[in-house]
Amino acid sequence: MSSKRLALFTFIDALGYEILRAYPFLDDVLVTKRPLGTIFGYSSTCDPTIITGKLPRDTDHFSFFAYNPAKSPFKWMRPLELLPKSITDRGRVRHQISRVIKRLYGYTGYFQLYNVPFSLLPQFEYTEKRDLYQPGGINSGVPTIFDRLRDERIPFYLSDWRAPEVKNLASLKQAIQGGEIEFAYLYMAEMDAILHREGSHGPHTEKKLAWYDRQMRAILDEADRRYDEVNLYLFSDHGMTNCSVVHDFKSKIDALNLEFGKDYAVMYDSTMARFWFLDAVAEARIREVLDQDPYGRVVDYDELRDWGCNFKTNRYGDLFYLMDPGVLLCPSFMGIAPMAGMHGYDPDDRDSIASFSSNLRFEGEEARRLPQRLEDLYLLMENEIGGPKRPETPQEEPEKEPVSL
Repeated sequence: MSSKRLALFTFIDALGYEILRAYPFLDDVLVTKRPLGTIFGYSSTCDPTIITGKLPRDTDHFSFFAYNPAKSPFKWMRPLELLPKSITDRGRVRHQISRVIKRLYGYTGYFQLYNVPFSLLPQFEYTEKRDLYQPGGINSGVPTIFDRLRDERIPFYLSDWRAPEVKNLASLKQAIQGGEIEFAYLYMAEMDAILHREGSHGPHTEKKLAWYDRQMRAILDEADRRYDEVNLYLFSDHGMTNCSVVHDFKSKIDALNLEFGKDYAVMYDSTMARFWFLDAVAEARIREVLDQDPYGRVVDYDELRDWGCNFKTNRYGDLFYLMDPGVLLCPSFMGIAPMAGMHGYDPDDRDSIASFSSNLRFEGEEARRLPQRLEDLYLLMENEIGGPKRPETPQEEPEKEPVSL
C-alpha cells in the first residue's frame, strides 16, 4: 500500500530573509531556513518567474505599464484629468475606477491604475491582462506548474490570490481534510501590506509572524492526520527595505519642459524610472539629469542580462534608472504619499533577498535541491510531482516488409 504524501508550498509575500531571521517563526518546524535570491522588479516580475521557472525576458512580465500609445486601451480616459485632483488622487476613487475598467475589458489578472495621470494613461498599455495562475496566463505563453498539474490530472489546491488570507487558509484546510490533493499552493499577502505601511521593524510585523506561526501549525496538524508524509516549503518573492529618503525625482524631469509623448515617455515606479526616448536632444538632456542625481544609477545592459531583464524589445523601457536602496521615488505614478517600506531595489541588496524554509533537512546530494534563486522553486515543485517533464517524442513507425513487384 503506497503512502499518502502532500507537498505544501506556502508563499508569504515580502517575507525576506533579514525579516525571517529577526523574529521567531516556526523555529522547531522549519529545520531549514536560508536566503533565496530574488530578481529585478516587483511582484509583477517575481510571481511569473516562481510559477514558470523562467526569467522575465522569457515570461515577458516586468511592470504593469508599458509605453504603447498605438495599443493603449485608456484613450477615452483623458477627459478625467479635468476632474479635481482632490477626488481623482484618492486611493478609493482610483480603486473603484480600476474595478470598472477591469470589468469593462474583461481583465482577469491583477489590475490597478495606481496614480498614473489620466492625461498620460492613453500613452500606456497594461501588461497583466490575464490571471497568471490560469491556463494562458503568462504573456509569452510559457506553461506554469499549474498547467502541468492540470495536464497530468494531479489533484491540487491553489489559493485564490484575490481572497483574504483567512478564507484561503480555511479552503486549504478543507482540501486537506478531503485527503485527495497531492500538491498545495498557499498564497498569503498581508505581510507585504504591513511592511509597506510600517517597515520591517513596525509593531505589527512580529504579531503577524506569530499569527502565521499559529495558522501554519494548525494546517500542518491537519495534514499530519490525513497524510503519511508532509513536505512543507515556505518562501517569499522578495524582502522589504526600510525607506530613509523620499526623493522627488519627477520634478527634475518636469523642469526640463520636454513634451511627453513627443520628446520622451517615462513610467515612474516606486523605486525606478523607466524612460523611452523619442528625440535625441531630449535623451541627452535627460541623461545629463541622471548623471547629476545623487540618489540612483542607470542600470547597464550587463546587469539587465544577468537579472534576466534584457528584453527583446523596448516594451518596458529604453533605460532603467534605479534608486539606491532605501530611496523612495515619491511622488510617483504608483503613489503620492511616502511609505515606510518598499521593494524593487537592486536584487542583490541584503534587504531585497527573499527567504526559503522547509521542514526537511537538505544534506549531501540532497543539498543540490536547495533553490538558490526564485526560478529554482519551479524545479523543486516539479520534483514533487515526478520530476521534469520529458519532451514528447514521436513514435517510430515499424519497418515495413518490402513489397514484391
